[in-house]
Amino acid sequence: MILTTTPQVEGRKIERYLGIVFGEVISGVDMFRDIAAGFRNIFGGRSAGYEDELQRAREEAMAEMSQRAEA
Repeated sequence: MILTTTPQVEGRKIERYLGIVFGEVISGVDMFRDIAAGFRNIFGGRSAGYEDELQRAREEAMAEMSQRAEA
């Protein structure tokens, strides 16, 4: 199954539309990551801990969307 937000997929025939499919993830970070992110905000730079957590949450949400679409 191909998941997409486009009205067509090049080289493929769309057999059916499923409508809106969504995935939800609630993610938390710990106090130490909050403190480290605060220092990065003050001095500049990116918070790798938050970026990793956001990427993990996004991947989980996409996997959940795929499961719901296939159900």
